[in-house]
Amino acid sequence: MASAIIEVTDLEHSFGDVKAVDKVSFTVEEGEIFSFLGPNGAGKSTTINVLTTQLPCQKGIVRVCGFDVRTNRQAVKKSIGVVFQDEVLDRDMTVRETLEFHGRIYSMPRSERLARETELIELVELEQKLNVRTKHLSGGMKRRLEIARGLMTRPRVLFLDEPTIGLDPQTRLKIWDYIKGINEEGTTIFLTTHYMDEADTLSDRIEIIDYGKIIATGTSDSLKNTLGEDMIYLQTGDDDRALGLAESMSDVTGVKKTSKGLELILSADGGRVMPKILSSIGKESIEILSVRMKKPSLDDVFVHYTGRELRAESAENAFHRRRRH
Repeated sequence: MASAIIEVTDLEHSFGDVKAVDKVSFTVEEGEIFSFLGPNGAGKSTTINVLTTQLPCQKGIVRVCGFDVRTNRQAVKKSIGVVFQDEVLDRDMTVRETLEFHGRIYSMPRSERLARETELIELVELEQKLNVRTKHLSGGMKRRLEIARGLMTRPRVLFLDEPTIGLDPQTRLKIWDYIKGINEEGTTIFLTTHYMDEADTLSDRIEIIDYGKIIATGTSDSLKNTLGEDMIYLQTGDDDRALGLAESMSDVTGVKKTSKGLELILSADGGRVMPKILSSIGKESIEILSVRMKKPSLDDVFVHYTGRELRAESAENAFHRRRRH
């Protein structure tokens, strides 16, 4: 049975009077891909910066690879790899020099360092770019190089903070393949993302965080199953009356009025239930303008638990904006 490689208990972190992380607790099991899912400003990057010792642990208990981030910062840093959200490559170093320099920082023996460089360059498919300065690489190549650098020391945990942000769809898919391959070799992956499809595709387990609090946790399927079997989106000539009818139906577990009509959550197969719903509404002489059915997605889960879609501003940015004013 896997054991916890990351343990977080009642973590709190504030920027001035803005609380970015509010009594967050969770564990990450060794060997899994664990995703922190939430909008910008939810507290994802703040949490990952505490776990990787980039920010101090203000309140709570945080252990990574068995080490307390307060008292064993160096041991934590030697046990992990990190790919930050913002690019932190030296623009004038070549691809080879970037990995070489990172290996030297961690005092890797020369033979091990060279072997690892060769292995990682092949993994991220940058063999043809060995002597190219990083400032001349595409965005996707830079991200692949940063992942390779994070793996130089064979970390037990690789932290990936928004690893595909700003990348085109094809490059994102390629990065996902790298992440899966790294995990299959035994490295635990801690992923922060606000891309629902990324968390859905990669994760063994997901924590949804918003306004600094954990609001839902589970596998992708279990989270989606909390909403029911199917969802129906319905527009009618009288949504208020249709809503009342839908609420009285036994197979409808939730009804919400939105700017685009009604959202119905079903406890049974939509293909069987939908004709009954439409028939009941039609009998009341309510015109049906449009109808569509879909399986619940992580987007639906997020909206269900938060009551809104993803927002843009981070707590850190809010703090600095408030200071300027």
